Amino acid sequence: MKRCVLVTGASGFIGTRIVAGLAKVGWQVRAAARDPSLITAGGVERAAMPDLAHGADWPRLLEGATHVVHLAGIAHAPGALPDAVYNRINAEAVGELAGAARGKVERLVFMSSVRAQAGLSADRPITERDAPSPTDAYGRAKLEAERLVAESGVAFTVLRPAVVYGKGVKGNIAALATLARTPMPLPFAGFVNRRSLLALDNLASAVALVLDAEQAANQTFLVADDEAISVSGLVVAMREGLGRSPNLVKVPQGAVKRLLRTFGKEADWERISGEFIVDASKLRGIGWVPAVSTHDGIVRMMRTENGAAG
Repeated sequence: MKRCVLVTGASGFIGTRIVAGLAKVGWQVRAAARDPSLITAGGVERAAMPDLAHGADWPRLLEGATHVVHLAGIAHAPGALPDAVYNRINAEAVGELAGAARGKVERLVFMSSVRAQAGLSADRPITERDAPSPTDAYGRAKLEAERLVAESGVAFTVLRPAVVYGKGVKGNIAALATLARTPMPLPFAGFVNRRSLLALDNLASAVALVLDAEQAANQTFLVADDEAISVSGLVVAMREGLGRSPNLVKVPQGAVKRLLRTFGKEADWERISGEFIVDASKLRGIGWVPAVSTHDGIVRMMRTENGAAG
C-alpha cells in the first residue's frame, strides 16, 4: 500500500515546498490548510483544516495516513499575541494531534523551532545537548509542544530549524532584502558576527530524510545550513543576486543601534549584532546533506524574486 503523509499548514511558505517535494519523490500527500484553494501543488489530496484555536477533527484528517508532518501554527511575532494564544495553537493543539496519531501512524514529524532551544544570540555554537532555554512565548510554546509529543506515545521526530529563507520569505530576512534592493549604501560593513540560517530546500531534504530514517525515531534535531553568515555577508549575497555591488559602509555599531531605536526597532539589535551559530552535526550524522550553501541560496532567492534567471 502506498504510504500517505498528512502535511498540515500545507499552503504556507514552508508547507508549499514540503508538499511539492514529498509528492515529487513518490509520497501520496494529503495537504491540509485553512484554505485548501491556496495549495498549489499538483497530484495531491487537498483537505480543509479548522482554526486550531478551537480544536481539529484529527481522526478525520489522519484517516488512511501513515505519516504526518505538522507545520501548522502561529508564526513568530514578538509582542503581537498573548501567551495563551501561542500555547493553545502551538502547543495544546500539537498535543491533541499527537494523541490522536498514537498507534495509527509510523512517524509524526513536528516542526518546532530553534527558538525552543535558545534566544536571539548565543556565545557559543548551540547543540541538542544544551538545556533548552527559550526566551519568549513562541519558543516556550514550541518547547511545550515537543514535551507533549514525546509523552504522547506516538513515534516522532522533532526538527528545530534556524531562520528559514527562500522565495516568498517574510520577517527579518524580507526586511533586509527590501533594504538591499535600495540604491543606498548600507551601514553593515562592520557587522562580522555570524548567524546560522536555513535554506528552504535544505529543510525540505531534512523532512524527507527523517520521515523514513530509523535513526531519527524519537529524536530531536537542530537544522541549519553548513556555514553561518554575517549580516554584511547577507547583504553582499543579496546584492549579488540583484546584479549589483555590495555598497557597504562601516559606521560605529552604536550609531546603528541608535538609528534602530529611533525607528522603534531596538529589539532587532540583538538579531543584527549577536552571534548565533547552530551546530547541526547530529542531523548530518544520520545522512542529511544540506546541498545549498547560505551564500548561494540567498543569491538564488534574490534572483528568483527579482525575476532574473538563476
